Amino acid sequence: MKVFSASNIHNVAVVGHNGVGKTTLVSALLHEAGAVNRFGRVEDGTAPTDFDPEEIDRKISIGLSVASLEWKKKKINLIDTPGYGIFESEMICGLRAADAALIVVDAVAGPEVQTEKAWKLCEELGLPRMIVVNRMDRERADGGRVMDQLIKKFGRRCTAIEAAIGREKGFRGVIDLVGMKGFLTDDAGRTTEGQIPAEFAADGQTLHEALVEMVAEGDDTLMEVFFSQGNLTEEQLLPALRAGVKDKRIVPVLFAAGGDHERGVEKILDEIVDILPTADAFSTVATAKDGHSVTVTADPAGPVGAFVFKTISDPYAGRLTLFRVYSGTVKADASYQNVSRDAVERFGPVSSPLGKTLQTVPEVPAGDIGCVAKLKETLTNDSLAGKDKPLSFHAIHFAEPAISFAIEPKSKGDEDKISLALHKLIEEDPSLKFSRDPDTHEFLLSGAGQLHVEIAVARMRRKSGVEVILHPPHVPYRETVTREAEAHGRHKKQTGGHGQFADCRIRVRPLTRGEDFKFTDNIFGGSIPRQYVPAIEKGIQESRKRGYLAGYPMVDFEVEVYDGQYHDVDSSEMAFKIAGSLAFKDAMERARPIILEPIMKVDIRAPQEYMGDLMGDLTSRRGRPSGMETEGDESVIRAEVPLAEMISYAPVLRSITQGRGSFHMEMGHYEELPRLQQDKLIAERAKHRKAEPAEV
Repeated sequence: MKVFSASNIHNVAVVGHNGVGKTTLVSALLHEAGAVNRFGRVEDGTAPTDFDPEEIDRKISIGLSVASLEWKKKKINLIDTPGYGIFESEMICGLRAADAALIVVDAVAGPEVQTEKAWKLCEELGLPRMIVVNRMDRERADGGRVMDQLIKKFGRRCTAIEAAIGREKGFRGVIDLVGMKGFLTDDAGRTTEGQIPAEFAADGQTLHEALVEMVAEGDDTLMEVFFSQGNLTEEQLLPALRAGVKDKRIVPVLFAAGGDHERGVEKILDEIVDILPTADAFSTVATAKDGHSVTVTADPAGPVGAFVFKTISDPYAGRLTLFRVYSGTVKADASYQNVSRDAVERFGPVSSPLGKTLQTVPEVPAGDIGCVAKLKETLTNDSLAGKDKPLSFHAIHFAEPAISFAIEPKSKGDEDKISLALHKLIEEDPSLKFSRDPDTHEFLLSGAGQLHVEIAVARMRRKSGVEVILHPPHVPYRETVTREAEAHGRHKKQTGGHGQFADCRIRVRPLTRGEDFKFTDNIFGGSIPRQYVPAIEKGIQESRKRGYLAGYPMVDFEVEVYDGQYHDVDSSEMAFKIAGSLAFKDAMERARPIILEPIMKVDIRAPQEYMGDLMGDLTSRRGRPSGMETEGDESVIRAEVPLAEMISYAPVLRSITQGRGSFHMEMGHYEELPRLQQDKLIAERAKHRKAEPAEV
């Protein structure tokens, strides 16, 4: 593929709800432009932008993919993104690399949850957007109804620049409301331009007048012409429409059926190059070496500045790095500075991606998207620049994972393989997290939802040959004492030679929550020599970590050793360590121990209409709401909820709010577990420990 300048490049992220036909539409656009020889289908695994084996098996998009095409002597980089909420991070990465968004909406379902999230992200990023009402040939498809829904949800700036010709199976093409021409597509996918069919002429004229009025509102000169002449020519209308889209004052709405017949697809390509802004339309803010902000423009002769928005682990090509060049020109076989990691990367060949196919190019200029293989240090969110003038671009913020699963190898000896395999997965998907719980010692894999984690495990098995078992993580309960008690530990054992003797007396008392453990030496008169006191503490420490009631660590209590006995010959550190352990057990029988559970600080964000159901669900989870705030069109519930009740919360929240809700939680404090739950937990743990093999 030849090299294009920024004024002839369009970077467009294709976003929207799952199941609206985004990947199919991208396949149709590529086929219509001649970038691929045949129309690719998601169903049979031939779609150019769904090439991961998990995507083919599940018939859904999992990761973003870039495919470029040429149309009217301009280059269009299409960034196909997943529609499932659990892969929202991929949509964020795609939008970050784009200059505009193509929001795809189903002609039957209308705007859905991810439509709203895509719109909101575009607003936050300041991206112009265009809406395509897709699958217009479906039964019960109704473009007029969807248009009304879009205006109701997003405002009147959603403006139709096309009108549908026909409905459902009778959908044959579109009316271009700017040039007032008809574009009909036959069953072979051939589109012809001509007169508007007579039966649609009146509706087309009405919609044209509404479009002209909307465009003229943003230009006083055009408004005067409109009032004096009652209309605007295509030559007057198109530049003003283009300006309105760039300023986000107008969001054009188009209609298509991106399936076998590719109806309306040719016009989508036309509108992308005629209306959406090119890569040189906006500047970008970067941070220079001295820490000051600088404005970066798409100047191919300027200092090199590029941002990595996606990393792909390919079993054959190795690590593939997708980057957007904001300034300068990235050349093949050159060295660049990874500003984020303070490392130098040697580039090999650079390419323009077409899904999994890489088209080698001599260079990637400002405004374009490129790909390079086998970089050693560079990952998603890194900035690449020339050594003489390093530029750093702000990183993408990924939401905290909503759910965690404990993970263990299916085969013994695979622990090291798990770590390496997950490291590669997280390179591709930074929204995954892998950690080790310091209390339960479990390996935890965290993601946006259960399906997200399950797919990660499936990809790990396929790519690295590592099989694992997933199960809900253990809750890090604790034990403590509730009253002061005195205890005695005595260890005496006589053998043929030296015996073993140690005796100690201790007091235990509760501490404030969060103080963990305190040991006090209060020995007077030499009843126990000083060198043996640390052994007593060690015995108590080891015992408290094993717990008393249910095997959970004992916390928030103080131990004072105040008396004891020793023997000149038979006493030893080991003997006093055992005596300390025995004293601890004796104390627990008197200090009325209890089990503590972790209480989380939880923020739940969702539209106001779901607050009643969410409050009811929180009550059933022993949650204690502490307040509610309104932020825009959403409400935020702040509450304290036991961690045990939150492990399975993510799918419940998604069900209650139809995917519109989100939550964040962090550790708050520990408090006593209700007695009924304590008894149940003690019984379960006793049964579990009985089934475990005895320690050797």
